[in-house]
Amino acid sequence: MKPVNFDYARPKDVAGAIALIGDESRTVKVMAGGQSLGPMLNMRLVQPDLVVDITGIGELKAVTDQGDRIVVGACVTHADFEDLRVPDVTHGALPSVASGIAYRAVRNRGTIGGSLTHADPSADWISILSAIGASVTVEGPAGSRTMSVEDYMLGALEADLRPGEILVSVSIPKLGKGARWGYYKSCRKTGEFAHAIGAFLHDPERGASRAVIGATESKPIVVAAATAFIGDGRGDKPAKGFDANATAKLLEASGMVDQIDRQTHVVALRRAIERAYPA
Repeated sequence: MKPVNFDYARPKDVAGAIALIGDESRTVKVMAGGQSLGPMLNMRLVQPDLVVDITGIGELKAVTDQGDRIVVGACVTHADFEDLRVPDVTHGALPSVASGIAYRAVRNRGTIGGSLTHADPSADWISILSAIGASVTVEGPAGSRTMSVEDYMLGALEADLRPGEILVSVSIPKLGKGARWGYYKSCRKTGEFAHAIGAFLHDPERGASRAVIGATESKPIVVAAATAFIGDGRGDKPAKGFDANATAKLLEASGMVDQIDRQTHVVALRRAIERAYPA
């Protein structure tokens, strides 16, 4: 099957893109890497009148250093992180996670902004960026808005974009020297979307201790005070203090009723914490 006929536009700046996608007389879809939109077009799950390709906008591919963080354009690719074309300010967290996304061909084209906006609960960026404490900025006819990554995702395949808005950048905080992170995802085979994700960050210099349980039926579960699971994090092996029962109760309270599903997610978080504090 092939897509329905549609018009195609490739604006050169954000203002031009906003003008195009704000046209309420037509159904408009925005294309960044196209790794999700392309198959959806071919299967006619979406049938737009216009596709706006934003990969020609230079500022959406830029990376800027703002002192305590870097700001990454929405069209920066997974491979850019993997190959360290984006400066690593996370002690290896983002390059490592990027290298495990799907396959190299997908990483060459897929973008961080496209992944976050597609808002698949099983995707990697939403979980690891929520753990790190990243934020996003969107722009539209009414100006710009900034929000945390976890707030940007409203639910499965639903992002907080108002009419005419696009995601323009992701702000990633620089981790302190003593920061520890761990990430684990459960997949049947390499390249698949995860069935369970665990992400963990303990950054004493920033006063941050966050845990994320991803690949749920909706948006990831973000625990802003992960010390509830591991204590104060000051011991030599905090992973030994992991509270599996507390994690399982949290999952059950969130609506995860299947016991095997809960246990899979508990194990994913435990392994993420173990990777943060290897023996």
